[in-house]
Amino acid sequence: MFNADLAKSLTNLSAHLSAIGRAEEAFTAVQEAVDLHRALAAEHPAVFNADLAKSLTNLSIYLSAIGRTEEALTAVQEAVDLHRALAAERPAVFNADLAHSLNNLSVRLSAVGRTEEALTAVQEAVDLRRALAAERPAVFNADLATSLNNLSARLSAVGRTEEALTAVQEAVDLRRALAAERPAVFNAHLARSLNNLSARLSAAGRTEEALTAVQEAVDLRRALAAERPAVFNADLAQSLNNLSARLSAVGRTEEALTAVQEAVDLRRALAAERPAVFNADLAASLNNLSAGLSARPAVFKAGLAGSLNNLSACLSDVGRTEEALTVIQEAVDLRRALAAERPAVFNADLALSLTSLSADLAAVGRMEEALTASQKAVDLCRALAAERPTVFNADLSQSLNNLSVYLSAVGRTEEALMLVQEAVDLRRALAAERPAVFNADLAQSLTNLSADLAATGRTEEALTASQKAVNLRRTLAAERPAVFNAPLARSLYSLSFRLSDIGEKEEALAAVQEAVDLYRTLGEEQPDLYSDNLAGSLKRLSTITSSMCSSRSKTPRQLLGGDARGPDEWRDA
Repeated sequence: MFNADLAKSLTNLSAHLSAIGRAEEAFTAVQEAVDLHRALAAEHPAVFNADLAKSLTNLSIYLSAIGRTEEALTAVQEAVDLHRALAAERPAVFNADLAHSLNNLSVRLSAVGRTEEALTAVQEAVDLRRALAAERPAVFNADLATSLNNLSARLSAVGRTEEALTAVQEAVDLRRALAAERPAVFNAHLARSLNNLSARLSAAGRTEEALTAVQEAVDLRRALAAERPAVFNADLAQSLNNLSARLSAVGRTEEALTAVQEAVDLRRALAAERPAVFNADLAASLNNLSAGLSARPAVFKAGLAGSLNNLSACLSDVGRTEEALTVIQEAVDLRRALAAERPAVFNADLALSLTSLSADLAAVGRMEEALTASQKAVDLCRALAAERPTVFNADLSQSLNNLSVYLSAVGRTEEALMLVQEAVDLRRALAAERPAVFNADLAQSLTNLSADLAATGRTEEALTASQKAVNLRRTLAAERPAVFNAPLARSLYSLSFRLSDIGEKEEALAAVQEAVDLYRTLGEEQPDLYSDNLAGSLKRLSTITSSMCSSRSKTPRQLLGGDARGPDEWRDA
């Protein structure tokens, strides 16, 4: 009897230690509770199997918190097996516990890349908790919201975007009601669901709503972190990271940079204060990812890598290219190490960072290195898309688009054309289903396809592709000029070449004049970013004007030959 009481006390102690951010000590306490409960259950299973199952569920949570992912999965699977047997005999008593274990099992399965199994587990948890909440909402609505939040993440992971959005919206609604009554208890949970809601809204192309949701999550988490930084700074960093992405999506680049810089600073500070728990990658970078760091929790490495990836993008957006390159290289190093240990989980993130690295390398003229990084990203994305096309075709299309740009830059035009055509085909299919999300990507690849078709002498096809890109971007820019005026200007600049190629000088002039007007406005706001584009467009305008002035002395056949090229066309990577 004494051991049973001691085990219960240790379980409670572990929960309190976890609540104040002392994960290692929480793990030690709950491990001792599991050992005691296992001994008791071996002698009296009918009495102590339920306690053992609860302790195993808690053990799984704390093992995950310190990065021991496979052990965490083993523990929670045992808990599910015990709870399933108990619930089969007494469902009214144990269905709630079974649902709790299934919810945690889903999280653990997701952490090792077993996506479909994770979805199955959390769907069962939702079904159980929905039934429980229907009878006793005051008791079980909070648990139902937790499982709906996880269900949303699992649905998103298999590409079921609209269902994922529906699930997380229900979770937000439940948690908002709970937080209105007990903010001290449920504000943290509400913030988590708002953070996820923002991601789902973004995936559905509802950009402004996504920004609103994540801003609310940041506000809640900032208040929580002010009171308990050891517990909530990591969550605040996560939401700041997402806020940065949402701000970038609406063209607020300086604010995006500020947000992601704060996220990176928080994660570096966590590493400096508590490296055994948070394990950010600053030390890993300085020590070339030494083997001694491999036992530290991967979850915080992954978090910092995500923030570094976004920081690099924001630095690029404001023209700080060299800094962007340094930051993305750190993210790649981190993700390469993570993917070496758990490729099923981290290969997608590595591919994303390699794609970003290739763009930054190209921006500083290191084209062969950009080509190498981009090819690796394509290889990873192709393998991922072969297994889960609904989830990874978009990433594959981006990596193919970028690789085609770098192949063009080194004169491998036919290969570039083949790859950008594949990107267009993928993006056309994606945009047919979700135009609000993928029309911008389709326009990007059409612009590049046009340039490669022209380079191989397929003039009419090049013109068609260029006009489609302009049409798409004109529509996008009408809705969100801060984001899409620059891409529209690039497509108009490219269209001017296509029109010149078929002798349509007046239309070519009109296209490049519109590009000049756009770049002039953009340059007034951000001269460091757009002065070169403005200069190139003005030179192009001068070339066409000169060509038109001298055309009176040319024959009709000469007129169809187009004009001197002037500045190179810009491709979108």
